Parts: sequence; structure tokens; C-alpha cells
Amino acid sequence: MNQQQPKNPAETYEDYFVPAMFLPWATILLRHAALQAGERVLDVACGTGIVARQAAPLVGADGQVVAVDRNPAMLAVARALPAPSGATITWREADAMDLPFEDGAFDVVLCQHGLQFVPDRARAVREMRRVLAPAGRALVIVLQALAQHPVFEALMESVARQLSLPISAVMTPFALSDADELRSLFTAAGFQKVAIHPESTVVRFPEPERFVPLAVTSSAAAVPAFAQLDAPARAALLETVRAETEPTIRRYRDADVVTFPMFAHVAVAT
Repeated sequence: MNQQQPKNPAETYEDYFVPAMFLPWATILLRHAALQAGERVLDVACGTGIVARQAAPLVGADGQVVAVDRNPAMLAVARALPAPSGATITWREADAMDLPFEDGAFDVVLCQHGLQFVPDRARAVREMRRVLAPAGRALVIVLQALAQHPVFEALMESVARQLSLPISAVMTPFALSDADELRSLFTAAGFQKVAIHPESTVVRFPEPERFVPLAVTSSAAAVPAFAQLDAPARAALLETVRAETEPTIRRYRDADVVTFPMFAHVAVAT
């Protein structure tokens, strides 16, 4: 049997998480965005670029799509993927809190499951407004409360217990779940109209035996206590979390897939 090179986290994100979870959410975000031919679109915290790749055909060859992320490994994967039809995508390494664009450069700013990870969210939203044209719109999708996601709740409670941390230290993906807090970020940045739309989708993760280690590693990557573990300690933690969460995951698992609903808010700000 050929020994495959182990994938880096960005490649794993694209191969495993994008089809299972981020493509369905991108489809929902872009339905709300209602992109028009010729529009100029910015995808903030683009990851490996699923939103940008879905947006390019919608704005067409006369449109413009720029995608930014602060993680060069994510951008390297994005650049290596086949280019979609429509607008040519420009990939740029940049921080959501300091966008390297002129005022009013875009008609639409999109951000999928990224804003909750930004250290200064208010500043990031002000930057979104700054780079928008006067009649432009910003759309952000973020997950609803951890308590609505039993699989991730079980995973994150177990990780927090193993690292002797409060749950708040490991639940960053769910840290912007309050609709009023989300709305206030946009009103404080000067947006005149802000609508928050609840949305849901069903996610399907193949190869269930990979789900726990990949989900834990990706969710906890930003947690210093996890990042500092050596390989044996990390393997031991993952095995403990797998055992502790197995009863929960069994409820959502059949032979070759873990399937469960997820819930998000889409903010549409003009």
C-alpha cells in the first residue's frame, strides 16, 4: 500500500470540512447575498476559498472577487484548486481588522464563519463598512449557540475538561451566537439597516472514525494549551475525548457518516 503524505491542516480543512459543512453554509450565505453580474465582492477570512469560488460564477467575467485570509497555508490551498468560471479570483494575505483596500472598493463583503475568530470584531466590521460602496451590503454568517449543537457541545466539554479550562476557552466557533450582539456590531459600525436571519442545514461527515480527531484538532487549534501539547499528549487527549463523546456521536452515526443539524445566524447589513 502506498504511504500517503500526511495532509497539512489547510488541506484537511478543504478535503473534509468544506464538502461536509462549509459548502452548505456558503450556499445559504450566497442565497442571502443575491449577487448580481458585474458586482465587486470581497470574501473576508476566506479560508480555502469556498465562498469566493461559489461567488465567481454569480458575478461573472465582468465582476470582481477578492478573497483575503491571514493564514498563508489556507491561501496556498485556495490558489492550487481549479479556478471556477466567471470572475478571476484575487487571493491576498490580509487581516480582517486591517483590510488593504481603498474606501468604497466593493459592492458586497462576505464573511463565512470567520468573524467570531477575529480578536477585535468591532474593528473588523468597521473595516467591512469602510471598504463598501455607499449602497453596498455586508453579509456575515456565524453559528448559533453551542447548546443547539450536541455533538460539538460534547466534544468541547470533553476537551475543556482534559485541558482544565473553562468551556469558554475552547468554544470560539460558537462565541458570536447572540443575535443582539451580532446586530450591535453592525449598528455600532454605522450600518443603517441590519437584519438577522436564523438558518439551519444538515451536515454530513464521512469516515466517522476521522470525525472526532479532526473536529477537535480544528476547533482547538487556537487554544494555546492544546497547541502546546506534544504529540503523545495530544494523541492521549484525542483518545480520551473519543471515548467520552462516543455515546453522543453514536446517536448521529450510521455505518459511514455522522449526520446532524447545525444552526447559524446570517447578518445582512446595508
